[in-house]
Amino acid sequence: MADKSTRDRITELFGKKAKFAVGGGLATGIDYLIYFPLFANGVAPAKAQIMAYSVSVIFNFFFQKFFVFEQKGSTRSTFMFSMLVSLGGLGISTALIYALNKIEFFHEYQLLTKLLTTGIVFFYNFYCKRYVFERRFF
Repeated sequence: MADKSTRDRITELFGKKAKFAVGGGLATGIDYLIYFPLFANGVAPAKAQIMAYSVSVIFNFFFQKFFVFEQKGSTRSTFMFSMLVSLGGLGISTALIYALNKIEFFHEYQLLTKLLTTGIVFFYNFYCKRYVFERRFF
């Protein structure tokens, strides 16, 4: 049986992940609201991803700052490191969108492509952003 401090840490981690998921869900909504109209109007999937993801990460930073993490450093350095992490997430998500769209099935079913990409990038973002804000992974 886990001691109280371990249970508290686990509870805290799941609570942060839940809040992160809410902010991520809102940011994902913004991302999707931008991505799909761009794609429908002929913008290449990778370019649409870059534009949509870029807007959503700014929203997500402020949500995380005020509702998810306890900021340990200055806002400026936290923002800069957060944007570097987001740049990594943009690279991962754009590479996935690009690669998956080479497969006819995924090109035809963009919602599935975006959902798969979003799911993979969620975990990368959570642990990296937690480190940026709180200087710890777990």
